[in-house]
Amino acid sequence: MIQEEKVMLTTKSENLHTRRHNAVAAGPYNVTPLYIQSANGALVTDVDGNELIDFAGGIGMQNVGHCHPKVVQAIQVQAANSIHSCFHVMPYESYVELAEKLNEKTPGDFKKKTMFANSGAEAVENAVKIARKATGRSAVVSFQRGYHGRTLMTMSLTSKVNPYKQGFGPFAPEVYKLPYPYYYRAAEGMKTEEVDAEALSYFERFMIEEVSAEDIAAVIMEPLQGEGGFVVPSANFVQGIRRICDKHNILMIADEIQTGFGRTGKLFAMEHYGVAADITTLSKSIAAGMPLSAITGRAEIMDVPNPGQLGGTFSGSPIACAAGLAVLDVIEEENLVERAQVIGERMLNTFRNWQEKYELIGDVRGLGSMVAMELVKDRSTKEPAAEEAKKIAADTQVNGLISLSAGIYGNVLRFLPPLVITEEQLERGLSILEKSIEKVARESK
Repeated sequence: MIQEEKVMLTTKSENLHTRRHNAVAAGPYNVTPLYIQSANGALVTDVDGNELIDFAGGIGMQNVGHCHPKVVQAIQVQAANSIHSCFHVMPYESYVELAEKLNEKTPGDFKKKTMFANSGAEAVENAVKIARKATGRSAVVSFQRGYHGRTLMTMSLTSKVNPYKQGFGPFAPEVYKLPYPYYYRAAEGMKTEEVDAEALSYFERFMIEEVSAEDIAAVIMEPLQGEGGFVVPSANFVQGIRRICDKHNILMIADEIQTGFGRTGKLFAMEHYGVAADITTLSKSIAAGMPLSAITGRAEIMDVPNPGQLGGTFSGSPIACAAGLAVLDVIEEENLVERAQVIGERMLNTFRNWQEKYELIGDVRGLGSMVAMELVKDRSTKEPAAEEAKKIAADTQVNGLISLSAGIYGNVLRFLPPLVITEEQLERGLSILEKSIEKVARESK
């Protein structure tokens, strides 16, 4: 009797993942092993027909939702007219028009100018170049737990060693780190204002003990730390950094790459603090998934580099700029800034209720719909529960929800749902999330 050969059936995603490992370098990380087939709004469908609610939004890239009809139409119309001429060879109106709008909308009651690049890291690189050229100084200060990109300069500015910096040294010189308030993990009994005062005092001492203020070109900060764990500073701290910069003629760069375009319940997060940076870097949701970033700043600073000193072949492509213009229209027409506030309030209230039920949840925080919960093994010691965060993210995925972890210890669950998410999708996503938290919390006891 001939035994039948046993055939192992695999999903399309599994087949693609095997091909991915054979053909693609190991370095680019995948949050899920599921391969996308299509997406619309806050829903994605994988190649096997599984529909998932997206609470990741491309790590904050899809504020107006996947494949918004207005954005798709703008891309199609532009692609039919011209794909790219290189702005340096033959410029086009969409670049100029989008620059005009960003000059108008970014915080700051002063004349601004804008240039475009392809990615968030490129935006930060160019902001540093401009700041150094404008001030004639070389030192740049960033903050602990900050994330600014993976290129040499931005990796040097970034704080998290593993995976972003390990084995890639030496790093760019004249880059320094300052403390950024982390109220949840401050010394027991310290008040918010005391944490702020300590960090601001350290900055003043730093300029005496380490680097002269006369050598510092710029301070770059996220108005809410993204990869660092959605750590939210107080207005007092951000305003304090602004005062120190003004006192010593140091430029302030706001990295709004993840926080911009309505995500935090303001068009830009710096508006929460009543502070305007000298230079603002933008990307992610600027063009709903098209590769585009912007550097917007004081006109007199932006004009210091000479013609030819800034730019790039693909920077500010007409298709990406057309998408960017459509994104700004959608945000305004669909009241997505206000919608972000509603989504965020719902999520924060829900997470705080869960915090009372599950000892695993140590802290809940966020601005607008940029919301996170920090998981701990013990609320007294605040020992990070990184493995539990990983398990919850994996379990939600199996049950139809895409979620992300973050934080210096990998123990923070962060949520960036598209601002067009429906009430039903939001509630369904929260239901899936709670079931996964309850399961992992029970198993971890």
